Amino acid sequence: MQLPLENSSDKELIKQAKLGDQSSLDALVRQYLPIVYGIARRYIRDSDDLEDATQEVFIKMWRNLKKFDARKPVKPWLAEITKNTCLDILKKKKALSFSAFEAEDGTNALLDNIPSTTPLPTELVDQSIFKKILHAAIKKISPNYAEVLSLYYYKGLNFREIAEVRRESIDTIKSRHRRAIILLRGLLDETSY
Repeated sequence: MQLPLENSSDKELIKQAKLGDQSSLDALVRQYLPIVYGIARRYIRDSDDLEDATQEVFIKMWRNLKKFDARKPVKPWLAEITKNTCLDILKKKKALSFSAFEAEDGTNALLDNIPSTTPLPTELVDQSIFKKILHAAIKKISPNYAEVLSLYYYKGLNFREIAEVRRESIDTIKSRHRRAIILLRGLLDETSY
């Protein structure tokens, strides 16, 4: 007996899709389409290229589904495919040389008016100090809380994925995340940053 698709886990959908079940593959695409599109939009602004990239990601997912380890979370795997697909599309685009904007006297109005994105030295120092304070604060909280923060903010997993990794309920993970944020705020408020 097959589960209704809306109640199926990613693992079950992948298992069924590997066996050739088109409706499971469609359910995976529907579930991850907003995520893939959002990641691709960070790289590509042109709407046609954006649609092509999104479609290419799901074609690559389908082609590589049999190789995918269903014990691992799907989101990071698709995020990596999306990033690589977007970078490939951007590489194929012909870049316009900045020298095309040079005047006869050698000035380049385009280059001369592009603001620098390099942080000022004082900003770099402030960021470095804040990172040290934040890492020190994270070391002061429970390892269970710290791991949830790491998986959420550094690994990009959502609460459901963290719950699967930790083999705990999603409510426990959400509660730990909330408590960790409250503890960190308290610890950061105590510092004179």
